Amino acid sequence: MNFFGRLKEGLNKTRENLTRRVGALLAGSSLLDDDFFDELEEILVTADVGARTSMELVERIRQEVKERRITEPPAVGELLREEVTRILGEEVARLSWSPTPPTVILVVGVNGAGKTTTIGKLAYRFQQEGKKVILAAADTFRAAAGEQLAVWAERAGAGLIRHQAGADPAAVVYDAIQSARNRHADVVLVDTAGRLQTKTNLMEELKKIRRVVERELPGAPHEVLLVLDATTGQNALSQAKLFHEATGVTGIALTKLDGTAKGGVVLAIAAEIGIPVKLVGLGEGLDDLKEFQPRDFAAALFSSLAGEKGE
Repeated sequence: MNFFGRLKEGLNKTRENLTRRVGALLAGSSLLDDDFFDELEEILVTADVGARTSMELVERIRQEVKERRITEPPAVGELLREEVTRILGEEVARLSWSPTPPTVILVVGVNGAGKTTTIGKLAYRFQQEGKKVILAAADTFRAAAGEQLAVWAERAGAGLIRHQAGADPAAVVYDAIQSARNRHADVVLVDTAGRLQTKTNLMEELKKIRRVVERELPGAPHEVLLVLDATTGQNALSQAKLFHEATGVTGIALTKLDGTAKGGVVLAIAAEIGIPVKLVGLGEGLDDLKEFQPRDFAAALFSSLAGEKGE
């Protein structure tokens, strides 16, 4: 199955929560009045598009309805799809690479979001592309994190730099960069801690890691990838703001998109923070991490409003 098919299948719960309710509103309304737009906004908010983004989205649709002199509710479906596509952008946002190896990708996020698994899948993908990969186990707070990363390193055929539990995470990253230079590796993937209960210490730790990377490789990290669990909805948006302030996030990997009714958070992230979603997780397999295709996302999300059969 291609990306669009997988995405459409994965968005079933979100479509149930968002698109089909919008479809019922369009079909059951006779007027484009305040009640119609209030209900549309409520549907968007409950699909975790977020209050601010939902309000702004509905206001833009109101303006378009007025300017285009639209009077029939069903026509609003296409307007909604247009606005969602505008928010997400047309272009695929790809991972950034250094012109000269190694490329350093700092991977951040809270525990349980799928950070280590995402790193493993990325390592596997890069190895399949013929790249030499080093994994840096910089989450030294949890012994299980290093063990999990070691399993992924073996599965993906990647190198692993790991210190004892409780070691300085920045020292692990320093050694990983030196190892990458010595082995002529193409990419260093850095796993980091995600214990938000001590978020001040965590953010300081992440800043220190970043300083070490910048010192050892001017211009690095080339990507700061934030892993978010789509099933957490608006909590994911709060995490994005927090990590962005501390680390300068350049891209988002959204996991568990195939198991959530809260896929609308993709819009909130794009509209409120402006960080591009670069990768999406659509399953548990090694090759289930895909580049995010914004136009495909909008099309898959609103396919039922376009009158597709078999919905």
